[in-house]
Amino acid sequence: MKRLVFVVAAVALLASCSVEKKAIRSFRSGKYQSVISMLQGGKAKDQARANYFIAESYRLTNRIKDAEPYYAKAGGAGVDKDSVQFYYAQALKANGKYDEARQQLNQLMQRTGNEKLKNRASFEYSGIASLASLKENTSYYRVRNLELLNTPAPEYSPVYLNNELYFTSARGTSKIYEAEGKPFTAIYKAATRGANVDVATIQPLPYSVINDEFRNVGSLAFTPDGRTMVFAKGNTAKKKGGSDVDLYRTQFRSGTWTEPQPINVNTPIKDEYDAAARNYSWDSTPAFSPDGRTLYFASNRLGGYGGTDLYSATMDSRGRFSRVRNLGPEINTPGNELFPHVSEDGKLYLASDGHPGFGGLDLFVVKRSSGKTIIENLGEPMNSSADDFGIFLFRPDRGFFSSNRAGGKGDDDIYTFVNEDPNLKVVNYYLAGVTYTPLTDSTRQILPNTRVSLVDASGELLQDFVTGNDGKFLFRVYENEDYNLIGETDGYLVKRQVYTTKGKSVDPATLKDLVTNITLDTLMILDKIEINKIFRLENIYFDFDKYDIRPDAARELDKLVQLLTDNPEIKIEMGSHTDSVGSLAYNYELSRNRAEATVAYLIRKGIAPDRLTAKGYGEESPIARNTNPDGTDNPEGRARNRRTEFKIIEVGVMPKPLLKEEDEFDEDKYFRKGNDPRKGN
Repeated sequence: MKRLVFVVAAVALLASCSVEKKAIRSFRSGKYQSVISMLQGGKAKDQARANYFIAESYRLTNRIKDAEPYYAKAGGAGVDKDSVQFYYAQALKANGKYDEARQQLNQLMQRTGNEKLKNRASFEYSGIASLASLKENTSYYRVRNLELLNTPAPEYSPVYLNNELYFTSARGTSKIYEAEGKPFTAIYKAATRGANVDVATIQPLPYSVINDEFRNVGSLAFTPDGRTMVFAKGNTAKKKGGSDVDLYRTQFRSGTWTEPQPINVNTPIKDEYDAAARNYSWDSTPAFSPDGRTLYFASNRLGGYGGTDLYSATMDSRGRFSRVRNLGPEINTPGNELFPHVSEDGKLYLASDGHPGFGGLDLFVVKRSSGKTIIENLGEPMNSSADDFGIFLFRPDRGFFSSNRAGGKGDDDIYTFVNEDPNLKVVNYYLAGVTYTPLTDSTRQILPNTRVSLVDASGELLQDFVTGNDGKFLFRVYENEDYNLIGETDGYLVKRQVYTTKGKSVDPATLKDLVTNITLDTLMILDKIEINKIFRLENIYFDFDKYDIRPDAARELDKLVQLLTDNPEIKIEMGSHTDSVGSLAYNYELSRNRAEATVAYLIRKGIAPDRLTAKGYGEESPIARNTNPDGTDNPEGRARNRRTEFKIIEVGVMPKPLLKEEDEFDEDKYFRKGNDPRKGN
């Protein structure tokens, strides 16, 4: 369970074979180190099949570099030759043999009939071809092994908080995890000033609460205040350690950590075991956003794009998580994405073996530019042909990461890095606002407890926020992007308004400081839902003596379509008004035709007819003078009077959701002590 991560396992071969039955049973039980020990040295009758199981055992314990010579000679009855060739190419790549890896991938693409595997091989082939350009990029990174901290055992997943470095390690424990034949992992911490770690202070977190003798524990994340910790832990408290991994939350209260509880983003119990893959699903490698409101994590649950994908979930004020979503195919690949980290400037960092890289896991950064997602390989020396992962920035220009590259202490080591790019400037953009409701035409008051959502131009929810008594909300935004703000609270119309950062950014070259924070301001005004309250539609004007919907009016009516879609509980009356030219009877008929024309437009756009009523008011309710004081014609006033308004005439009852968002998963009720199947009870 190295790194508290599992790669999706290949299906164990069930056909009878001459490979020792004991080795096969060990493989199926996940005791991969035992398989290696039993089958190395030509002990099996069918050495080609033995090589396959040895290679797979190395791969499934994150040692694909060691698998290379065994994949090269793997074969036998029932062995999938295409999969063997693909993983052989990956092993060659991990050992820096790029030309040989491309040759194997090219052969595989030419002969395989497995379209999914062919596409994956093509992707890998193109990625290796891009390495030449990656190597040409100028790098300003300097890296250094934290030699005093590292040991021959694995050290990885560094996290910095309040002058302490937390990390995962298998040092100092005697209980063995049979999958790898190595000690179980635990979480440690040490005092540090930046990258200057005081090794004399290294100590494990309490075994009575956090760490466990017979479970792998590690890969942690903190909320910004350091009061909540989420970490990964194997569940089955048996000697083999358990092949299912979940995320647990604990809180720091009265000087100690509370009893950890599994959180409600974990894969549902019924979905944990994938019978086809003979593999347990897992959720691991957590990371919080800088504001602590979003949790990112990796999972191999069903429905993803590859082996392991990155997901996010929002956390409410009670620490409950909701809105779990896959980060999508721009970030996730047919390979593995894991170890997310969100830096102070809002950039997402991750480890991946699916995006073009040098071999094994590489470190990448995800940037937003003009509404588009750009993924960049951090290049050398941050990356190598080995596994490079678990990055954490404690400042915009420096931090830690993990690697099992050559020259370390013998396994995963923790490294520190500095980015000396002379042009490095971090500009953080924030959108601050206040929610109000109008009292009169000229006054308004703060509207608390309003959910405000930030949605990008494609309609994807980026962030949401529930205002307090001050009505304030705050979002991180990015330059040159268009957004929608959506405000909603009980008893008020859902409000949707456009906001853009285009034309509001600054040139980083003009800045002197490493970090610059820029706050943009906006207001959001929500109207109370009241029967017979009139809302004037701006720019819904008609040409003289006509009732055709003009293009400018159509644009405004489309906003009303959105409002009615966002507020399905209301029914409205569309009221149309005219100027005073013409007879009273004619103007009533003209206004009725105009009102019916607007209703017909709304129906064509999908609004149910029973929610709409049309009424013509003629010239009886002007809002401007039709004539000037001297009796002459006032064309501007008459144009204003040729208007359309709506008023709410009925408010229905919205159906109650089966589950309130905050009650999506009552973990305190579900995981009662002694009744948690995850704990083997």
